[in-house]
Amino acid sequence: MDLYEYQARDLFEQYGVPVLPGIIADTPEEVRAAAEKLGGVVVVKAQVKVGGRGKAGGVKVAKTPDDAEAAGRAILGLDIKGHTVNRVMVAGGARIAQEFYFSVLLDRTNRSYLSLASYEGGVEIEILAVEKPEALAYTAIDPIAGIDLDTARQIAVAAKFPADLVDKVAPVFVQLYNVFTGEDATLVEVNPLVLTEEGDVIALDGKVTIDENAGFRHPKHALLEDAAAADPLEAKAKANDLNYVKLDGEVGIIGNGAGLVMSTLDVVAYAGENHGGVKPANFLDIGGGASAEVMAAGLDVILGDPQVKAVFVNVFGGITACDAVARGIVGALAELGSAANKPLVVRLDGNNVEEGRRILAEANHPLVTLAATMDEGAAKAAELAHAAK
Repeated sequence: MDLYEYQARDLFEQYGVPVLPGIIADTPEEVRAAAEKLGGVVVVKAQVKVGGRGKAGGVKVAKTPDDAEAAGRAILGLDIKGHTVNRVMVAGGARIAQEFYFSVLLDRTNRSYLSLASYEGGVEIEILAVEKPEALAYTAIDPIAGIDLDTARQIAVAAKFPADLVDKVAPVFVQLYNVFTGEDATLVEVNPLVLTEEGDVIALDGKVTIDENAGFRHPKHALLEDAAAADPLEAKAKANDLNYVKLDGEVGIIGNGAGLVMSTLDVVAYAGENHGGVKPANFLDIGGGASAEVMAAGLDVILGDPQVKAVFVNVFGGITACDAVARGIVGALAELGSAANKPLVVRLDGNNVEEGRRILAEANHPLVTLAATMDEGAAKAAELAHAAK
């Protein structure tokens, strides 16, 4: 479960991580009251579970309560990558001298933990990793030993922190690691971690993902979930018994079976590297029953995401044969009508595949392109999504 920034901030505070004061607000009037209470310069920040808030106008600096109220009025109700802003956090301002990056995450490949740190923060970490990989220090963390002060200092040195800052940031690294382990998180990220002009190290922004499977150890986590409105697309999928997770990309994915869908995500992400960096927009497993109704529900969810520019349907026919899947797709497009307005790339394989392909070919729907292989389908979907951006 991803947390909102204000929830991450509250967790940080509980573990002793230095943070700025923050007050949540749901109306412009509450934003004004929060600004008056905090005094001085404040920052009004949209509370949504996606990145890119600043570029979308979801973060504004306000010097006066009047400015803060106006900022709240502009941000509340804003759509950011398909997420409507219903709440903001009004945070105290800081005079920033330097921005850093730090995170701890679950390294599933090595069945361990991994810390990432950089003396150069405040930018998207994916961009930094590509354009300046030498600025990012990767440190494998032994889950038994964890991060103590000595390890934290080693991380800071590896990340090229100057000697006079190593002892300043090391305790904060330890505290953030304590959040990670204490809350059964799979990710704790601070970008940026800042040094103020007064010489303080502060977590200015925070992202935390907690493992819902560990909820039995953390009864209070249920309160965090209740405090957050469900993503509308995920809520719609849940209402239709679809296994859906929204991601931050442009290629919608529909498949049958979690393993196939996860493989499809990887192949689309790889293909996207040759087509403007487009990425998968979601995980959607329609299961074994690819009827017209199920397919229509899946397409309705995906096409409701404004970030989606093309859809890749990747199905392996088993108990539900490919001809039934093909009829489901044709029926779904007919049922959706004008709502089906983005290109679909369809790859079928398995039981009755030739009949399935024949049905789709004879339907000759202008939005549908057939692909013989998963690689071909992923490349075509990425190409179409990039062209539509």
